[in-house]
Formats: sequence, C-alpha cells, structure tokens
Amino acid sequence: MQQESIGETVERLHRLTERPNSLAIRARIALCSECIAGVFEQAEDWAKSAAIAKGLTADSALRAEDMLSGPVVVARQLQLTIQTLSALQTAKTPTLPGQVYRLSSQQLCVPVFPTNGYFDSLTFMGLRGTVRMQEGIGPAEIHGDLPERVTEGRISGISAVLGAGNVSSIPVTDSLNRIMFEGRRVILKMNPVNEYLAPIFEKAFAPLIRENLLVIVTGAANVGGELINHRQIDDVHITGSAATHDNIVWGSDPEQARQRKLDNSPLLAKPVTSELGNVTPWIMVPGNYSLRQLQSQAQHVAASITNNASFNCLATKVIVTWNRWQQREQFLSLVQHFLNQTPIRPAYYPGAADRFRRFTGTETSPDDNNCLPWTLLQDQRYDERQELFCEESFVCVCAETQLDGNSPTDFLQLATEFANEQMTGTLCASVTFPDAFRRQNQQAAELALQQLRYGSVCVNQWSGLAYGLISPPWGAYPGATLQNVQSGIGNVHNTYLLHGIEKAILEGPLINFPKPIWFPTHRNGLSVARQLLSLYHRPSLLRLPKLFAAALMG
Repeated sequence: MQQESIGETVERLHRLTERPNSLAIRARIALCSECIAGVFEQAEDWAKSAAIAKGLTADSALRAEDMLSGPVVVARQLQLTIQTLSALQTAKTPTLPGQVYRLSSQQLCVPVFPTNGYFDSLTFMGLRGTVRMQEGIGPAEIHGDLPERVTEGRISGISAVLGAGNVSSIPVTDSLNRIMFEGRRVILKMNPVNEYLAPIFEKAFAPLIRENLLVIVTGAANVGGELINHRQIDDVHITGSAATHDNIVWGSDPEQARQRKLDNSPLLAKPVTSELGNVTPWIMVPGNYSLRQLQSQAQHVAASITNNASFNCLATKVIVTWNRWQQREQFLSLVQHFLNQTPIRPAYYPGAADRFRRFTGTETSPDDNNCLPWTLLQDQRYDERQELFCEESFVCVCAETQLDGNSPTDFLQLATEFANEQMTGTLCASVTFPDAFRRQNQQAAELALQQLRYGSVCVNQWSGLAYGLISPPWGAYPGATLQNVQSGIGNVHNTYLLHGIEKAILEGPLINFPKPIWFPTHRNGLSVARQLLSLYHRPSLLRLPKLFAAALMG
C-alpha cells in the first residue's frame, strides 16, 4: 500500500499533470492488455478473498458470483476498451455492432449488444441491447466530441473515485472509465467493506500504477474526506447511497445542508458524478404464461433478490402485479419456491440486521452464522408501507404490490406511472412481457419502454446483466441535479463513447438457453465463470466448446 500521505499523493500526481502530456492510443491499448493479464492472474485470489470476507468458505461454489461480478466484468471492459481504442486509430468514431435507426417516435436507437469479436451472440443467446438517445440527438451527434477527446489522449486532471463496498468490479470499472476515456489520473479510495482487495488490485493493475495513472488508498471516512476536499482534486465520482452523496456534497448538518441547497452553494464545490441507490421495480405484465415461462421468470426474480446476499443497488425491491391476473398467486409461489431453494448466506454488509428489522416490521435477528432469511412480502400497499417503495432497504427484503386496471394494457400504463412517480430512484427497472401481449399490443409495450424513467430498462431479464455486459452504458436516467440527485449523475461503461444517452434497453427471451449462470440453481457456475474469463483473457473461437460444455451442465 501507499506509504505517502493523501496530500503527498495528490501533490505528486498534480506535478505530473501540470506538465502538458498525453497518452497515445497505442500506449493505452498496451496498458489495457497488461491489465487483462493481471486480472487473469489475480482472479482466483480475487474471488476467494471476496468469498471469505463475505462469510463464505474459501471453496464455496458462490465464488462464481464474485468471479463474474469482479474479474470477468473487468476483463470484458478492458477488451471492449481496446476495441474502441483500436477503432479510433483508423476511424473517427468507434465501430458500432449494427446500424443506428429511428423508432416510430423518431427517437434515435443505437445498437450496443451483442458486440463484435467476443462471441456474444453465442454466449448470451437471444439478448439484444440498444441505447435510446435523448430527444434532438441526430445520427451525426451521437458521439459528440468524445472520440476526438479520447483520440487526443490528453491527461488533464485528477479524479477521486470513492469505491463501492458491495461489488468488486465497480471501483475498478469506474476508475478505468476515467483513465482511458476521460484523461484523468485516478486516486481510488477503497470502501472499508472491501478494502481487503486493495493488494490484489495493486497487482492486477500494476501497469496503471507504474504509469502514475492510478493510486489506490484505504482508510476510514476521514481519508475520503481529505482526498475529495484537496484543492488539486479536479472532480469526484461517488458510488453509494443518495444520503451519502448529500452528506458529502451538502454537509451532514440537516439545516445547513438545506440552506446550502437553497443557495446552490455546495460544500464540495467541484464536479461530482455518481451512481446511487434505487428501489428497483420488476413489472409483471399479466397474460397466459406457460409453466416453463413462469418458472424461468420466477428464477430471474429470485436470482435478482439473492445475488450478493441482496447487497446490490439493482436487487429487485418491488414486484408489481395486476390484481386480476389469474396466474399471480402461482407466480409468487414459484418466486418463493426458488427463494426457499437458495441457501441463506451471511449478511455481511454493515447495518443489514437493523435494516432488515425495519423493512420487515419484525424483530428477526441474524442466526448464529449471521444469516438473514430471504423475505418476500406479498400484497404491500404504498399508503400503508411507504418505506418499501421510497427507501432502498439494501437487504434481502422484496415487496410485492398489486395495482388495479381495467385491462392488461391499462395495468401496464398504471404500473409505468407507479414506478416513475411513487418509487424512489431512476437507475434500473425490469418488465416481463407475455409473448402474445408483445405481439398484440406493440404500441402499449413500446409506450411503456419509452415512458419508464430509468437509465436501464430490461425486458424479461434482470438489470444485473445490463451492468455486467458493460457495452450498455450504466447510470441513472438523465435530469438529476446535485440538489435532487435521485440515482446519480453521469454514465460509466460507455465503451462506444455515446453522447446524449437517455436509457439503455436490454431485451431477452422469457426462457434463456442455456440456463443463466446467475441463477442460484445453476450447478456449474464457477466453471462457466472461469471459462468466460479465459474467453475475455484471450478471445478465440477455440475456447467456446469448453464454455458451452460447462454451461450445459447447469
């Protein structure tokens, strides 16, 4: 770890940044390649350390989660970054994986998944991702000046990144975005919850540290405070809760913070981007589903609740159903069935027990292994339990609420309005459509996708996939301000350098094939995760047979 003080670290990087300098594309490609090798070398220790820190055994099959959400995600980002940088060596813009087109609303739609070169059409069969641009963005404007700035490669400042404590790829991907595409040197302050990863990160990303592009520091909140308030820090990126954001930007004293907001005089007077919490909805559009379709979608929902012990900002928190849907009880029973099939695990994140008691309304405490039960609260009402809809619990509690409506299309409109107006957050949402509904009510389905005010909207899929695939940009719906930050400001994972993003849409089938690796019932997840990592380490068609063989054993 760094022996110098925060002040010394910032001043050292500032002296380097003061001199005019740039990082050529070929140099950035070489650094990304070196980092991929480093990630591959450290992957097993990375996943094992995370499992142990979360209260699991070193040989737990649940290492698959940490392998996927850590090394695999980061290796994929590095490959996609290389792809974009390579394209910029010979062209003015990145090479998109398809043609830009307009929707009937005239909104511009940009394909971002499946990507080229990494066999996405085979490894993630049936999935399609697009980005809808903001109103007024034309085909010639989808990149803005980002490609020119990235090509120039000017190193122009220092960013402080306050890393997330829950998912290990978040601090890394946020930092890589700043370094490779925004021309910043980065000081990454690890969260105390996962600062045990700092030595592993220092090995994996040694090339960036060597070039003074990345410094990793640890410590309590006072270290982060000293870092972000240093006069030579140019901007700050925060991943956490909206409350943490406001404490940093406006101050912890409620009355002083209120006055500063009124005066538009933030305590932290420098640019701040963020990815914050979300009370994530999953809208179940009613229809006549087959048993296999219901089972598949129930497993998707259960996985979204149990993954990482539910310490995810994209864990499903509210299932929205129609009170006249004949299959409602069957579906909820299936969700409960798959929750019951999933072993409980330690509630490792600070404050989990207190939040669990508050949001369940019980006096339940963790068991002797510090585990809390997966909890599905059915038939909850906004006017009776407003906290379930307006506050992110960040614990293994999910509510279900019923809405009225004279028809399925009427329900969908009401559910869209409910998610937009009654639920807190604009980060991500999922909606499940029956096949027949999508065919027969194309206009209503499209209207819902158009109107949902979320940075990522996933059809028949969990939002965790949109995060992990990297090529869909990740961030809150545009329009937030420091005074009303909602789920954050800005985007990360923007490997196609898009400017003027409204939202990403990820669509998939009701039944995925092969069984998704993120399902808790997958019997071979760790092997599949390792094969995916090998694919992103050295992409080759020859690696696919082993990957498919592992996936089919799920």
